[in-house]
Amino acid sequence: MGGFGSGRGQGGKDTTSDMRALDVRRLQRDGLLIPGQAFGWSWLRNGETVASINIRSEVDRVILNYRSRSNGGEWQAKEYPVYLAWTPCNLGGRRAWFRCPARGCGRRVAILFGGSIFACRHCHKLAYESQRETDDDRACRRADTIRRRLGWK
Repeated sequence: MGGFGSGRGQGGKDTTSDMRALDVRRLQRDGLLIPGQAFGWSWLRNGETVASINIRSEVDRVILNYRSRSNGGEWQAKEYPVYLAWTPCNLGGRRAWFRCPARGCGRRVAILFGGSIFACRHCHKLAYESQRETDDDRACRRADTIRRRLGWK
């Protein structure tokens, strides 16, 4: 019925695990969203830094500053604001969210994914890895989760 790549378990879209993620929940938990804070963030692979970004917190926004290049081209400096939205929590306090900075989006998200611009998974057209699993893979993953919770090998 469908063409190549139309079924589950096929290649298709990149996944969220293929990209560098910036999680506002982690930034808030680590106390990094206080206005006036400036800090660096790095992504590691096998203990080696593969990417980094500088972040400056301001009132209701963070400023991202990094360099990127596409297809081995020239490095380009990027600096732009990502606005924050705040929602109240049921037991007090408030929760931070990123507003996707991609043109025309503005979606409220917890995680932005890196590329030429940090944006939500919808703007980058990313799928979750679990969306590419076959029925057998999903069953194995669930069984492994149960084994791990029970402390089995």
